[in-house]
Amino acid sequence: MKHILITGGAGFIGSHVVRLFVRKYPDYRIVNFDKLTYAGNLENLSDVEQCPNYCFVKGDICDSEQVEAVMRQHAIDGIIHLAAESHVDRSITDPLAFARTNVLGTLTLLQTARTVWGGDWEGRRFYHISTDEVYGALPLDGGCFTETTRYDPHSPYSASKASGDHFVRAFHDTYGLPTIVTNCSNNYGPCQFPEKLIPLFINNIRHNRPLPVYGRGENVRDWLYVEDHARAIDTIFHRGCIGETYNIGGGNERSNLALVHELIRTTDRLLGRPEGASERLITHVADRPGHDLRYAIDASKLRRELGWQPEVTFGEGLERTVRWYLANGAWLDHVTSGAYECYYERMYGHRA
Repeated sequence: MKHILITGGAGFIGSHVVRLFVRKYPDYRIVNFDKLTYAGNLENLSDVEQCPNYCFVKGDICDSEQVEAVMRQHAIDGIIHLAAESHVDRSITDPLAFARTNVLGTLTLLQTARTVWGGDWEGRRFYHISTDEVYGALPLDGGCFTETTRYDPHSPYSASKASGDHFVRAFHDTYGLPTIVTNCSNNYGPCQFPEKLIPLFINNIRHNRPLPVYGRGENVRDWLYVEDHARAIDTIFHRGCIGETYNIGGGNERSNLALVHELIRTTDRLLGRPEGASERLITHVADRPGHDLRYAIDASKLRRELGWQPEVTFGEGLERTVRWYLANGAWLDHVTSGAYECYYERMYGHRA
């Protein structure tokens, strides 16, 4: 029986990973360890919270005593580390918060795992989820990030994630800690906090609010449906090689402006509005400082060595995503109003 600690399990990607593991592995013990910051929402997991193999622990990855206590209490032998500050705009405003969580929090987890496991690495695994943003930027006319691309972070967010990646690899090389690192492209899908582009714009279209596009909207991102990412994490956790890095990408490059037009067409259609009715909401705003021009992932190593590949096309994934947000208006309203923060109190009897 595996006992797995999933940090950040109440967040966007984390909740999909928790749900997949809880349902797919009934003999595992899945411990969701989350601080419940603004992006952590236990409503994301209401469908599995009563499962006998699931446990939620409110905690801070920067608190070594708390991390050690939960690891010992639940006899943790695997860690899937997703907890992170992840929004680039917020990192520009408050870089210290990103350093605390993404650097010191990761280091705390590593050191605590080393202490608790005591050099007995058999059957143990520390899996660190990172981002393609650590690689910097690509030109518009070609090229992809590979696992050997030199790190070149340009924002406080990507710098903090790059630092965490380096610490994970250093703990493997120095102490033998059984680690794996993955770097993933932009995720989208249900339950994403509506500060990110796709859920923000769906909600704004829903309410006829402006759609702010940075600069000319020519920045390009590679998009991956979140359930495909969760499947990749499952595959890599169980079959990936210790000490290795794997890139995870969807192979769906879109400029921001092209994505917005596609999103408008889909959302207007599902709302029963005339085609292009929300085009008037597009508003070009001053570009973000240090805005990387293009990201693109080469995921051939993952396909070749572990047999994973994305199953959901971008068109299908976008359709599913828009339908989910429109069908879950109460979820969106709870998140945007802050009402979701009371869910923990209702479930556990005191405020988060």
